[in-house]
Amino acid sequence: MNNGIVSVPGRQNAAVQEYSAGSAGRIRLEAELDRMSAQLVEIPVIAGGRRIFTGRTREIRAPHDKSLLLGVYHEAGPAELQVALESSRQVAREWAQLPWEERAAVFLKAGALISDGYRYRLNAATMLGQSKNSLQAEIDSACETADFFTNNPAFAAAIYARQSASTSKEWNRLEYRPLEGFVYAVTPFNFTAIAANLPTAPALMGNVVMWKPASSSVLSNWYLAELYRLAGLPDGVINFLPGRAGEISDTLLSQHDFAGLHFTGSTAVFNSLWRGIGERLENYRTYPRIVGETGGKDFIFIHPDADFDSAIPLVIRGAFEYQGQKCSAASRLYVPKSAAKEILDRLVAETGRLKMGSPRDYGNFVNAVIDKAAFANITGYIEAARLDSECSIIAGGTCDDSLGWFIEPTIILASQPKARPMVEEIFGPVLTVYVYDDKDIDAAYRLVDETSPYALTGAVFARERVDIVKAISALSNAAGNLYINDKPTGAVVGRQPFGGARASGTNDKAGSELNLLRWVSARNIKENFLPQAGWEYDYMS
Repeated sequence: MNNGIVSVPGRQNAAVQEYSAGSAGRIRLEAELDRMSAQLVEIPVIAGGRRIFTGRTREIRAPHDKSLLLGVYHEAGPAELQVALESSRQVAREWAQLPWEERAAVFLKAGALISDGYRYRLNAATMLGQSKNSLQAEIDSACETADFFTNNPAFAAAIYARQSASTSKEWNRLEYRPLEGFVYAVTPFNFTAIAANLPTAPALMGNVVMWKPASSSVLSNWYLAELYRLAGLPDGVINFLPGRAGEISDTLLSQHDFAGLHFTGSTAVFNSLWRGIGERLENYRTYPRIVGETGGKDFIFIHPDADFDSAIPLVIRGAFEYQGQKCSAASRLYVPKSAAKEILDRLVAETGRLKMGSPRDYGNFVNAVIDKAAFANITGYIEAARLDSECSIIAGGTCDDSLGWFIEPTIILASQPKARPMVEEIFGPVLTVYVYDDKDIDAAYRLVDETSPYALTGAVFARERVDIVKAISALSNAAGNLYINDKPTGAVVGRQPFGGARASGTNDKAGSELNLLRWVSARNIKENFLPQAGWEYDYMS
C-alpha cells in the first residue's frame, strides 16, 4: 500500500534528434535499418500474453521498394479474439485496482526506453514499413510516442486530483473508475505515435484493450507491443490483434462488455462502426464511449499582406511532408488574386526542387505512398483533374509504381472554389489552389468554412493583428486546430491538443486531459460524519 501522495515527472517533450551525416545517431539508425532489411520477422498475434502463430499470414513489404520483403504477420481470427477477451476479463479487475501510479510507471518506463535507444528500432521500422524519411520518423515514432508516455501520466494525475468540495460534517470523494468492459482501439498506418496512444491512453486509466493495428503498419506496431512487454505491462491488458478489420470489428462490437471505441482512420469507417454500435445498444452493459479522429480537408489561407517568404516553404511542408498522408496535411490553399502570380510561380518552383525516392537516401524529401490502394486512389484524383475543365495541373502529376508507390508532389489550380479536389479528401501529395478575390475577404472566409465537410486543421498567414483576429473569428468552427503563420501540421503533445469536429471526429483532443477523461467513469462517495437521528424536519418541532 502506497501511503504517499505521489507526483509523476513533469510534462515534457522529447528533443528531436537530427541524423546528420557521420553522427552517432545516423550510424545507429543505419545499423538498425540494415538489420531489419536483411532479417525477416515473423509477427504473431498477442492474446492474453500468448504469442499465437495462426498460419493465416500476410506479407510486409517496403512501400518504396516492393521487392523488399520485411516479414510476415499472422492474422487474428475468432478463436484468437476469444482468447484475448477471456484473458482480459481475468486481468481487468487486478489492473483496475492497481494504484494509478503503478500503471503510470509502465508507460513512463516505456518512454524512458525510447530515449535510451529503443527509438532506433521504432524509427527504422517506421522508415521501412511506412516509407517515412528519418526526420518524419523521428518526430513521430520516437518523439511523439515518448511524449504520450511521459505526458499522459501527468494528465492522469491532474484528473485524479480533481475532487468534490467537502464540509466539516461530510467528506466527498471522487474516484475515477475505468469503464465497465474493454476498449477497442483501431489505429491508422500514418503515425506510429497514434498507434501507441490509442491503446495506451485507456490502459493508463485502468482499462483493458483490444488493439487492431492497421495492416500497413504492423511492423512498427509490433515493436510497440514488444516495448510494452519490456516496460512490464501485464499480460492481457493490451492485446495485439492484426487481422481483417471487418471480422475483428464484428466480433468485438457484439460483446456484452464492449465499453469504448478509440479510433483514428477514415470518416466512412468510423461512421460504419458508430452505426454498428448503435444497432447493438441493447446488448451492452453500459453505453460505450466513442472517440474518433477521422478525415480532413485542411486549408491554408494566405492574406494579401502576409509574409510570402515564410508562407511558401510552410505550405510545401504542410502539404507534402510524408507524402501528404497526414490527417492534418494541407490539401487546399487559398491565395489572393492580387498576389496569385507571385505566390504560384514561387510555389511551383520550390515544389520542383523536391526530391523523391527511398527514405534511406537522406537527400529525398518525398518517399512512397503507403500501398497499392492508396496509389490507385490518389492517381485517380490526379487523372480526373487532367480531364476536368475546372482544374489544371501546374506542378507534378507524375506517378510511377514500377519500383514502389511513388507519386510526385502535385499542385492543381481550380477555377471554381468547390471543384472536386477542393472538397474531397485525397490523402496524398496533392495540393489544390483556389484564387480568391481579396476585395471581399469575408466572402473568402465563408468559402473556407463551407467548402469542406471536415474541420480538422487550418492555417492563416497574415501580418496585421486586426486581420488575424478577424480570421480566428470567421473560421471558429472550420478547424479544431488553427495555426497562425505556421503550417497546419506538427501538433505537439501537451502544447497543441489535437482533434477536430464536423466530419473530422469527436474532437476529444489527444495529447491532453480531455482525451483521458473519456476513459474513466466517475463515482462520488459521500460520507456523513453526523447522521441525523430522526426523520422530522426541524420546523416541525
